[in-house]
Amino acid sequence: MAGALAFGARIAQEIDGVPLVTVQLQPVCFRSEFESPILLPWLGDLADWPRPLKRLLFRLANVAMDRIVGPSLNRFRGSLGLAPASQFYDVWWNSPEAIVGFFPEWFARPQPDWPRQLVCAGFPRSDESAVREMPAAVEDFLTAGPPPVVFTPGSAMRHGASFFDASVSACERLGYRGLLLTPFTAQVPARLPAQVLHADYVPLGQLLPRCRALAHHGGIGTLAQGLAAGVPQLVMPMAYDQPDNAARLRRLGVGRSLRPAGYRGPAVAEALAELTTDAQVAAACARAAELIRADRPLDVACDVVERLARSHCSATATPSPAPAQDRA
Repeated sequence: MAGALAFGARIAQEIDGVPLVTVQLQPVCFRSEFESPILLPWLGDLADWPRPLKRLLFRLANVAMDRIVGPSLNRFRGSLGLAPASQFYDVWWNSPEAIVGFFPEWFARPQPDWPRQLVCAGFPRSDESAVREMPAAVEDFLTAGPPPVVFTPGSAMRHGASFFDASVSACERLGYRGLLLTPFTAQVPARLPAQVLHADYVPLGQLLPRCRALAHHGGIGTLAQGLAAGVPQLVMPMAYDQPDNAARLRRLGVGRSLRPAGYRGPAVAEALAELTTDAQVAAACARAAELIRADRPLDVACDVVERLARSHCSATATPSPAPAQDRA
C-alpha cells in the first residue's frame, strides 16, 4: 500500500508483480469529464464546460506533466528494462489493481470515468489525539468563555501573517473569541486582544467539538476534522487540492470560501457571522458529522488490501500433485 507519488512502489509492481494498492487522499486527483474537479483557482468551476473542451484541457495537462516527470523517470525505467510510460498524472501513478480513496462517496460522488478499481473508504482523520493532551493554556481558554473560532492556515504555512491579521480583526468586529494555531510565532500579531489566544498545536479531534467554527486553508485533513466536529468552515484556498475541497464544502452547505486577496477583516467577519447564525448551515454540519460517524475507513481499506493479497496468493499457488490413482 503506497501513496500515488511513491513511484518506486509502482515500478516494483511492474517488475516483480508486487501487489499494490495506491492511496489517494483527495478527490481532485481524479479527473472527470462529468463532475469535474477544480484544478486551478483561475480556471474556476469546469461544470459548464463542454466535455470535448474538458478532454482537451486534461490532455494538455497530461502532456505538461509528462514533460516534467517523463524524461528522468523513463530513463530510470529504461535502466530496468521497462518500456517508456506516459500519462503519469492521471493513469500510470495509480495501481491497475486497486486504489483506496481516503474520502467518502458523499463528499465526492464517483464519476463514470473514474478508475473502476477505486474504492472510496472515508476520511481516516488522523491527528495526534492519542499521544498529545490539550495544552493547559488552551483548556483554560476554552472553559473561560463561549466557544471560539479556530484559525489555521496549515501547520506548514510560514507566510500566514495577513491571514492571522484578518482573523483577529474579524474576531474584534464580531466580539467572537478566537484561537490561532501555528508553530511559527513570527506570523502571529505581536499584540493579541484578550479574546484571542495563540497555540503552537492542538489536536483538532480534541479541539473542534468545543469550538464555534473553523477557518483554514482547505487541506483535506483539516476539513475532515471540521466535518467530524459538525462545525461550519470558512476556507481560504490557495493551491493544490484546496480550491476543489472548498467547492465541495460549499456544495454540502457547511462552508464558504474567500480567495487570499479577499480574506480581509470585514469579509471574514461577514462570512463567519453568516455561517455561525444560519440554521440551514447548522443542520448541514450536523448531517455531515452523522455521516462521518457511520464511516469505517480503515476497515474498508484493510478489506481492499486483504482481497488483493488473497487474489495474488490464489494466482501464484502451486497446484498439489494429483493422487497416485489419478495419475495411473
